[in-house]
Amino acid sequence: MGRFLSEFVESKVAVVAALLLFTIIAAALFAPWITPQNPYDLAQVSVLDARMEPGAESFDGYTFWLGTDGAGRDLFSAILYGLRISLSVGVTSGIIALIIGMSVGLIAAYAGGRTETFIMRIVDLQLSFPASLVALMLLALLGKGVDKIILALVVAQWAYYARTVRGTALVERGKEYVEAVTCLGLSHARVLFLHIMPNCLPPLIVVGTVQTAHAIALEATLSFLGVGLPQTEPSLGLLIANGFEYVISGKYWISFFPGIALLVTVVSINLVGDQLRDVLNPRLRK
Repeated sequence: MGRFLSEFVESKVAVVAALLLFTIIAAALFAPWITPQNPYDLAQVSVLDARMEPGAESFDGYTFWLGTDGAGRDLFSAILYGLRISLSVGVTSGIIALIIGMSVGLIAAYAGGRTETFIMRIVDLQLSFPASLVALMLLALLGKGVDKIILALVVAQWAYYARTVRGTALVERGKEYVEAVTCLGLSHARVLFLHIMPNCLPPLIVVGTVQTAHAIALEATLSFLGVGLPQTEPSLGLLIANGFEYVISGKYWISFFPGIALLVTVVSINLVGDQLRDVLNPRLRK
């Protein structure tokens, strides 16, 4: 762990990105305690405060540092509440997709032969379609909702994990320690998940980080198009979409600040993922 941390902090950009990401996650988790209002509680929102500029004060004395949207919601509060949904959707879908893809990739690499060929052809078929197209088709059939979009993101992402872990597991399967534990008469499941799988985790961590950022961006895209989350569920994509119609009239802040929050979140996750790739991949070490 000490060596990992020492190599990770060699990149100042990655350290700044990690601190920024930690701040974003903490702000999203503690949003109800650090925001002036619950933007989705109608009792706390007034239409009289709609489309107020950044720094303006409400009739109740609140200062809207980032302005308000068309419904009179404080954008700072709405962004933090939106981050909670966007991060939870991205992380949840990423974990489920990782578990499914890792299991499929391990089984394909360990079984070999026709089983591996069959599984990998399904993976290749999945990867031949853009993730956004797969998610759009599923949401068109399933409808809106947090559970629906998580399912769509899982289906769109699991093949990336399967392809990654299969390549790593093929290398591990040919090593001497696998032959040793096999000769001991251990079950296939024990050899696969207790001996081969731990050695496949480093590349999966990197792919998982990148795919989480991709899932957050994809969820925002789907919500912006109106096929992701319903209006009752806050997300950065919905906030950007709600302010898009006001951009031409000069009320840029309604879409601009949620867009900046989305950009900073995705970029910080990608920067952390890039540094993790450099640290966990011995071939990339200087």
